[in-house]
Order: sequence, then C-alpha cells, then structure tokens
Amino acid sequence: MDFTVEKFFFDTPIYNAITIKEEEWNEFIKIDDLDNTFEGYNPWKKIQSTFQISRSLSHYHRDYFNEGGHAELRIKCKRYGDEFRYFILWIPEKSILVKIGQFPSVADFHINEVKQYKKLLSDNKLKEFTKAIGLAANGVGIGSFVYLRRIFESLISEAFSQAESDGVISNGDFQKARMEDKIDLLSEYLPTFLVENKSMYSILSLGIHELDEQTCLAHFDTLRVGIEIILDEKLDELRKKEKIEEAKKKLEQLKEKIKK
Repeated sequence: MDFTVEKFFFDTPIYNAITIKEEEWNEFIKIDDLDNTFEGYNPWKKIQSTFQISRSLSHYHRDYFNEGGHAELRIKCKRYGDEFRYFILWIPEKSILVKIGQFPSVADFHINEVKQYKKLLSDNKLKEFTKAIGLAANGVGIGSFVYLRRIFESLISEAFSQAESDGVISNGDFQKARMEDKIDLLSEYLPTFLVENKSMYSILSLGIHELDEQTCLAHFDTLRVGIEIILDEKLDELRKKEKIEEAKKKLEQLKEKIKK
C-alpha cells in the first residue's frame, strides 16, 4: 500500500493526481477521521509532532467520498495548536485524489530538514537541493529532476577528486567511463546505498529527457529520499570521524594532565 495519511499531508506535491486503489480505501478515508492522529513535521516550530484533523470534509459535503468535488481539510499540531490548510479535489467515479493547494507548502515541510546537510554540500548545492523540493512542491516535475541529478553528480565528482588524489584513478579513465562505470570505479569512495542503487542516475536522466511532468512528480519523493539516504550515510561517517578526533584530543589532554 502506497497511500498513507502522513505521505499525503506532508510529502505529496500539489497537482499530483493519486489513484486510490481498493486496498488503500481504509487508509484513504482516515483523511476525514477527526479521531485519527499521525506524526509529521511542524515547520513553524521546527519540530516533529503529532497531528489531528481539525476540519473534516463533512463541513462541505455530508457524503463527500461518494459525491466528490472541491473541499478544504485542516490539520492541527496537537503540541502547539498550529493549523495547516489543504485544498483537495476528489473524483469518486475515477477514484482520483488531487491536492490543489496547501499552506504551508510541501517545501516548507522539507527544506529545514535539508539544512542538516550543510557540512556535506556547498551553499550552491544546498540551494539546488531546496530548489528541487520547491519545484516539486509547486508541480514542476522535470525541473526538480534536473536539480536532483546535479546533487547526484556532485557526489560522484567529490569521490573522484579524492580517488584521483590517492592515485586510484586517472582523469582520462574517469572522463571516458559511463556514469554506472564511474560509480563502480569509485565504489570504495562512495556511500553503499549509492553504489547499490546506481540506477538512480539513469532514472533522473530519463526524467529530464523522456518522462512527462506528472510521472516525474509521482516519483520525485522516492528519488529525493534516495539522495537523502546517501547524504545521511555520508553524514554518519563524518560525525563518527569528528567524534573519534574529539575523543583522541581529549585523551591526549588527559594523558598530559596525568603526567603533571
């Protein structure tokens, strides 16, 4: 089952038509359940919190799921009381749900999370990552793929610079290789998830050259999460390295203190 309440409210871009499958129906109707609670990020308070429906669809139609049409949903942060608004279109005869507007935007929910990668990405690349999220949040699928691909390529270039410096690979061998071959050549310098999922690059390239906006939007979140997992792996490695260096420093200080 792909549809979840959390994914719909916090991840799904606007104008991305979702077909609700039969096995997803019970989860789908929870978007109107005032007793249903779910987890999500509050971008105004910059914290994970618990949310609940605060204005139901029955405010517009007594039998909205059968009648369909335009409606507004509201959810409230149970911890702070902040209320977020969503405008939707439900077409029951086709089982199609479309989010046609929201405040705050999908980008607002995710851009703050991207800031944690500041130690890994240059200011320019960080802006490109947030731009990808912002474009997808506003229904621009192909453009969002362009920026995700740039982030992917920057990770490969960074690994190559290190490998070249170590004398492992020459610039000539690197430049003439296809991207998948480059990843194989640099496997020791790249996060495991990237190496195991190198097809991400060909999917991003396909999106730029052949896929339409809606198809790119439908798969944007999967690829964004893939990039984040790669960055998370690099971030964990960096934090471990920093922790080791700090521990070494303190142990040296302790040794000096004991000597005295």
